Amino acid sequence: MTPVRTRALIVAAAVAVVGGLLAALIAPWPARLGDADTGDLALAAEVRAVIDDPGGYRGLAVARISDGQVRVAGLGDRTSGLAGRDGEPVRPDTPFEIGSIGKTLTGMLMADQISDGQVDGDTTLAEALPGQEFADPAVGEITLAELASHRSGLPRLPTVGPAATLTMTLGALRGTDPYAGLDVDRTRAALTRARVGDGRGEVHYSNFGAALLGIALAEQTGSVGEADAGSYPALVERRLLDPLGMGDTGYSLDGADPPAGAATGSTAGGRTTDPWQGSGLAGAGIGLWSTAPDLARLVTALLDGSAPGADAAQPRFTADDDTRRIGYGWFTTTYDGRAVTWHNGGTGGFRSYVGFDPATGDGVVVLGNTDKGVEPIGLALLGVAGDSDAAGAGPLLIGVTVVLLLAAAATPAATAFGGRRRWLPVTDRLKVIGSASTALLYLLIGYLAGAWHDVWAGWWAVAAGLAAGGVAAGVLRWRRLQVTGSGRPWLRWTGLVATVTVTTVALTLTLLLA
Repeated sequence: MTPVRTRALIVAAAVAVVGGLLAALIAPWPARLGDADTGDLALAAEVRAVIDDPGGYRGLAVARISDGQVRVAGLGDRTSGLAGRDGEPVRPDTPFEIGSIGKTLTGMLMADQISDGQVDGDTTLAEALPGQEFADPAVGEITLAELASHRSGLPRLPTVGPAATLTMTLGALRGTDPYAGLDVDRTRAALTRARVGDGRGEVHYSNFGAALLGIALAEQTGSVGEADAGSYPALVERRLLDPLGMGDTGYSLDGADPPAGAATGSTAGGRTTDPWQGSGLAGAGIGLWSTAPDLARLVTALLDGSAPGADAAQPRFTADDDTRRIGYGWFTTTYDGRAVTWHNGGTGGFRSYVGFDPATGDGVVVLGNTDKGVEPIGLALLGVAGDSDAAGAGPLLIGVTVVLLLAAAATPAATAFGGRRRWLPVTDRLKVIGSASTALLYLLIGYLAGAWHDVWAGWWAVAAGLAAGGVAAGVLRWRRLQVTGSGRPWLRWTGLVATVTVTTVALTLTLLLA
């Protein structure tokens, strides 16, 4: 190896080390559960004892129901701290965004209206929404019971057009509200275009279906002259929340502020997220906030049968296999002979779980203000051996994260050493610039959407350092490289401009959201 190459390798290695150390300062390190405990300190200790890895949690509110008695505790921080300091502690009554747990209220609302004779499980969408147009007549034949049990054959989310779909995707990636502006009118417009899929009659989870159920039930109040006709949130408040004494539960929709003292949600990498507020999906749980004590009241009333629409929790249809069934909004899963009725919820920066065992009278509520799942905590408190991986991101996202890091680390180095190995194509200046831009793009995507609960965030810093070293190696060869080697120059320049533009947009978004 010539002295010039040796010197270049030393410089590139030095840049890689320094770059990695600097990247470690801004790496997407996940939150960790704070030390503060409030409320029932014995319960807080029990919760901490069942958490295998506190990394990824920031704050939790937990309620435990046993023999009709309710214990509630807050753990950790409801807000993120500044300059390494802890945030404000979670109180037992801190409001959390609870997401899809709201589907259970929609199911209970339907069961309550059935008991009053306002609707029937066999009522169709065409009957419940008079005047609604259907491009596919089969959609109008979907029953309310099918909507409540995810057997409608409708897609998971409403089809709202390319522009709105892009907004949803970017919102999910950036941590903003992906459903902003998705009101009832737009949801009903999506219903007009909807078509029934092949899975009708089988359980396929559908936020769209649950949202339509809420809209249909609210519409039915108008047919009988009730004061809150057409307003799903008002209907839920009057028929469910008020009778149950759930005064700290309610909806924050279409730009309204979250409840006072609410927890702040965040992603795996610690970025603060916006609440979800599209009123057209309220029936699916969008915009719903609650507290551990309020949800404990719900569980207690379900256990003793006094809750309006309590019949919704009865399992009616097989979901995945014989161990999992569904009623109207509520799932029931059998764990080694124990039947646990439950639902979970997830929004941009919150996770929630409510579960109870009707046979023992035990119940649990777990609310968290990050996007790390809380189901393992709830199941452990119920004494059930559930899926310990439920808190993680899943193998697909983990795999994508690893691939992004490997690609970011390897792309600049492969370009810098192009032509020096038979299996590496000859490089040029455009390739050096393009590889640097591509590596940065991979790092940004990984930063924003990586599985940082499951993948050590330090690997992001390592990948960033190796990418910086590879770029440095390419820059050191700059004078000896052609501007464009092989290929059509205009096509090469077009590709480079596109790559740099996308990377610049991604970098801008990352800086704005940091």
